Amino acid sequence: MQKLLQDVIVLVKETGEFIRQESRKFDSSKIEYKGKNDLVSYVDKEAERRLVHGLSEILPGSGFIAEEGTSNKKSDIYNWIIDPLDGTTNFTHGVPAYAISIALLKRGELSLGVVYEINRDECFHAARGKGAFLNHAPIQVSKVKSLDKSLLATGFPYYNFDQMRQYLTILNDFMQSTHGLRRMGSAAVDLAYTACGRFEGFFEYNLNAWDVAAGALIVQEAGGTVTDFNGGNDYLFGREIVAGNVTQPEMLNTIQKYWK
Repeated sequence: MQKLLQDVIVLVKETGEFIRQESRKFDSSKIEYKGKNDLVSYVDKEAERRLVHGLSEILPGSGFIAEEGTSNKKSDIYNWIIDPLDGTTNFTHGVPAYAISIALLKRGELSLGVVYEINRDECFHAARGKGAFLNHAPIQVSKVKSLDKSLLATGFPYYNFDQMRQYLTILNDFMQSTHGLRRMGSAAVDLAYTACGRFEGFFEYNLNAWDVAAGALIVQEAGGTVTDFNGGNDYLFGREIVAGNVTQPEMLNTIQKYWK
């Protein structure tokens, strides 16, 4: 698994360099819409094509759960979960917070995760049971022990607003009970920053597996806790996640007060 991880890191950095070069000459007229406020560009599609091709060579016979649908091939053992450009809206607006996110499912269990934040050249990675790393240096979640001294990250819904009232109530509570909230615009980056202690926690709903898979494993390997809003394990495909250090149960209690 360690050799596999190193091969994935090389591929991710090569693809990240392609995205970095394209960001310098990106033409916003080439933006496409998959749905309301759901942007995609040729950069997303080409990056995913490169990743699928490379991962197929690294692990022949593996399947894919890929955001842009470059491959729908499935495997009974190994399946890659890919977001080729998490934070597309940031990318298209020239906001420097976006990442490549790749995770590997082995028989349904997350076994490997890589989040590459392109602008800062920061590669967060983990293999199950082997710890979490930032550019090969070990990382751990924050040692802050109370919510009132915590900085949290979240995201805002951009197309399904049915539960906005409850969510705003949660935000209102956290605004008054923590050091503050941040919205980076990339769940992969939010989770990576939680893993290395820049945030004490992250929560969001209406997410997809490719948004959170790699980051969730990295947080866990960095000593953190990851659940869904019910405190269960359905955070990968259940479209909601709460990740954090020792304050995670306190975060979860606040969310559950308002989330119905």
